[in-house]
Amino acid sequence: MIESTCYHCGNDCDGLAINFDQKTFCCNGCKTVYDIFSSNDLSSYYDLQSAPGAIPKEIEKKYDYLDTPAIAEKLIEFKDGNTEIITLYIPHIHCSSCIWILENLHKLQSSITNSQVNFPKKTVRITFNNEKTSLKEVIMLLNSIGYEPYISLDDYSEGEKHINRSLIYKLGIAGFAFGNVMFLSFPEYFEVSEYWLEQYKYVFRWLMFVFSLPVVLYAAQDYFISAFKGLRSKILNIDVPIALGIAVLFLRSTAEIIFDWGTGFFDSLTGLVFFLLLGKFFQQKTYSFLSFERDYKSYFPIAVTRLIFDKKDQRYKEESIQVYDIEEGDRLLIRNGELIPVDAILISGEARIDYSFVTGESESVTKISGDKLFAGGKQLYGAIEIEAIKTVEQSYLTRLWSNDVFNKDKSASFTNLTDTISKYFTIVILSIAVIATTFWLFADAGKAINVFTAVLIIACPCALALARPFALGNMLRIFGKNKFYLKNADVIEQLAQTDSIIFDKTGTITTNTTSNIEYEGMELTPEEESLLKNTLRASNHPLSRALYDILEDQKIYTLDEYQEHVGKGIEAKLAESTIKIGSSNFVGNSELSAIQNTNVHISANDEYKGRYVFHNQYRKNVKNVFDTLTKAYKLSILSGDNEGEKQHLEQLLPEGTSLLFDQKPDDKLNYIKSLQELTQKVIMIGDGLNDAGALAQSNVGIAVSENVNVFSPACDAILDASQFDRIPKYLKISKKAIKIIKSSFILSFLYNSIGLYYAVTGQLSPIIAAILMPLSSISVVVYVTILTNWNGRKIKLQES
Repeated sequence: MIESTCYHCGNDCDGLAINFDQKTFCCNGCKTVYDIFSSNDLSSYYDLQSAPGAIPKEIEKKYDYLDTPAIAEKLIEFKDGNTEIITLYIPHIHCSSCIWILENLHKLQSSITNSQVNFPKKTVRITFNNEKTSLKEVIMLLNSIGYEPYISLDDYSEGEKHINRSLIYKLGIAGFAFGNVMFLSFPEYFEVSEYWLEQYKYVFRWLMFVFSLPVVLYAAQDYFISAFKGLRSKILNIDVPIALGIAVLFLRSTAEIIFDWGTGFFDSLTGLVFFLLLGKFFQQKTYSFLSFERDYKSYFPIAVTRLIFDKKDQRYKEESIQVYDIEEGDRLLIRNGELIPVDAILISGEARIDYSFVTGESESVTKISGDKLFAGGKQLYGAIEIEAIKTVEQSYLTRLWSNDVFNKDKSASFTNLTDTISKYFTIVILSIAVIATTFWLFADAGKAINVFTAVLIIACPCALALARPFALGNMLRIFGKNKFYLKNADVIEQLAQTDSIIFDKTGTITTNTTSNIEYEGMELTPEEESLLKNTLRASNHPLSRALYDILEDQKIYTLDEYQEHVGKGIEAKLAESTIKIGSSNFVGNSELSAIQNTNVHISANDEYKGRYVFHNQYRKNVKNVFDTLTKAYKLSILSGDNEGEKQHLEQLLPEGTSLLFDQKPDDKLNYIKSLQELTQKVIMIGDGLNDAGALAQSNVGIAVSENVNVFSPACDAILDASQFDRIPKYLKISKKAIKIIKSSFILSFLYNSIGLYYAVTGQLSPIIAAILMPLSSISVVVYVTILTNWNGRKIKLQES
């Protein structure tokens, strides 16, 4: 037994160390975790960060309640067959080692098929096989390696998970201490010199010391922990100067009252921590509000088809409703390619469900009438009718949207503005503090500690940290009010960096109206018309929807077979009758089309019948949109149609616009790749259906929504089709938002430069510095909020 530091958790062994495998551990728990990792080829855990672990807790019988199915079901967010998914809050997640080990849980237990860590939220999303393990065993595994989850059934049942109540407690303690310290400081503020003050002066000073202790040791502990972990990883993060400022203020103030040099700066200390926590609290509340507004109201403006029984006609009629208007018991029509928006029961139709959005598994599952279907599944085979058993749960659907499976590559290659600047900020501030203090140690040692303290406080990076989230958060709200719905704040910054825009044609720059479709060919029999209508009913392609709307109502029935061939067409079968709808080659017509327009060809029972000719109606102001965009962007049109409208498009679009026709989904994706290889940053604007791959490949994918009922997780934004002519304005305000953030950084640096001048020259006391720090942060937040609102009004985005 020797005195040492634990290899696993980094704690001091208190003179008792356990030696194992030429390493020392503070307890058997840490030794056991190390043994588990090393025996499962997971020892790289210790290579990423020194002593990253935590001591596993004794939890015998603590989680026995998870053996009760009714309780476990409240925690499970998805269950289908033998696959279950749960998201757990892990308070100990703090570094790259934590992420690595939690995303390799399958090596510790083969029944866990996938685990994904959300580092900012400290959560891990685990997919496991319930035939091989149970939820309780998963929880026990996490605890055995030092990552015990926090589980609150009340939070789960209310849908408000992982509320950071500790921040509220810390804010309350800091506020209470700040108020009392300020009160005790009043006599010395006003230099009262009566006998009673002289008699109780030391009592007041020590009371201020006592009030500051919980502030430093508890309320401010997150800053110290973050700074320590950063330094241990040889990273100077933004919390290092904050922690140093707090520590210096406390030590200096304590020394002053011990040696009777003065009253100290306990008021500044408690005020500093209080304002820091207040800023963090408002930031958390702001994100909470924005998250609700975006997740619930903004991500899902697209309609879903509800079936209403008409007693007069004795049949169901279709109506479109917004997703969050779905009520329990509603009967919904889900077409081919549509996402199931709520948990439901299958009523009719053949359901082949792709749950890859939820589970990450690409293999589809087949369901029959009466089976339960979960939100997030995508129907792959024709149309089905379902009955909703829940309303839309926005938090669950948001997790589907923001699942890392869909944006890992994009986020990995993108570094936001604040992170870029923060790398250098801390180094510069610490260098100034050390150089200035060293100078004053030789010039006037009495001022050295004042200078060091003032520099660290006045240069607090709060303004730097708050400017971007407040500016972009406000822009998300402005965009959302104007029917441009962004996935997250990073999308605004990515929009501002793009230099190329690619448009799909059909359903994106064109809109389909009933008056612009003509039929040419053999007359269809009533049976063929009915089969055509029911086949189109199951499809979500814009041309299918437009054609479906102009055909007469038919009796609704379930098809025996249905298949949609991406980029070619659809085919279906009922009894002995078959039909094909799509391109000329797909339906078997070898004649070349003489009509220079978009055509949808029909064949019934392998006999060519005719074609519907679409005279494309282009969106309002489309020429002005392209004329405006071509000044700043390289423009391209990629269309899956033939070159029938090439001549018209050349007249409509600016000179130099690239026009490519007969483009399959893979062709569009590869074209975007070719531009990105030339270092171009690409926006792809499509209809969200056949363009899913291109939308995902682009730097920013925007899906245009009209009457399309498809939820597309591959895109970064959804644009209401009625706002198409505002695309240049949206892009312009995105660039202005980044300019506002950069100007706020300049304002913050200006504050710091002026303050640092007075601080390093010994003319700024720590008290004044502690007052100026929160004022600068508040002024920067007000500055970016006012400017983003003003810019929104200036380009007529916001409603008056």
